[in-house]
Amino acid sequence: MSEWLVLTLAMAAACAVVLVIVVINNRRLGEDDDPTETPDVMEYMTMMIGVVYAIVLGLAIAGVWEGRGTAQESVRQEAQALHEVSVRSEVWPADVHARIRADVEAYVRHVVGPEWDAMAEHGELTEEGTELLHQVRRSVTSYRPADAHQAEAYQPLVDQVAAADDARSVRADSAGETMPGVVWFGLITGALIAVGLIFALQIRRTFRELLLAGLYSALIAFLLFLIWAIDAPFGRGVSATTEPFLRAFPVLGG
Repeated sequence: MSEWLVLTLAMAAACAVVLVIVVINNRRLGEDDDPTETPDVMEYMTMMIGVVYAIVLGLAIAGVWEGRGTAQESVRQEAQALHEVSVRSEVWPADVHARIRADVEAYVRHVVGPEWDAMAEHGELTEEGTELLHQVRRSVTSYRPADAHQAEAYQPLVDQVAAADDARSVRADSAGETMPGVVWFGLITGALIAVGLIFALQIRRTFRELLLAGLYSALIAFLLFLIWAIDAPFGRGVSATTEPFLRAFPVLGG
């Protein structure tokens, strides 16, 4: 049984139970019942629905913002690890250092160019980027240190390449959209209910009431757009940036 079918059955069952209880309760009331003596629950229900929906919106915004922060941090860690590889390899022979630096710069150039576009458009990394990082690893691990001083730099360099690979894996996990479809269903349905309840309160056409209703609806629309904009950390307006790479490798800034 799919999760959407379970959700539909659960919502239908909840509505059915409430409606049955209300109908049975109304049939049990006598003719002398005065509904004006019971408190009006309409405003209370409207307020509670608004509060619950505000909590859901807040959690959704916090979730996507945390996902964006994780994505940006993975970019920073990857850039820093690659920068360390490029710098620490200076203790090795000039030709080895030049080859490692060229491999690192080729990988970074691909990440901030074609791979970044692939993450924005398709939410995934590229095979070429994976191969370029493997080339960096091969360039580091294939060298055999000639003395103790060079040997001291070998393991830290291997560790930094591993750190860059791990950060790349985190970036891959963050490349696509993070909000499940069922959450979007709840957010949009809640927005329709929250705005629809305005009409249940018999809003009138005074300037003050129309202004508040318009601002309320616009606020909900803005918050939903904000969640959508942050949901894809590399693909939309409020997205992670390539600044850590460009700061660590300023030669690639042009």
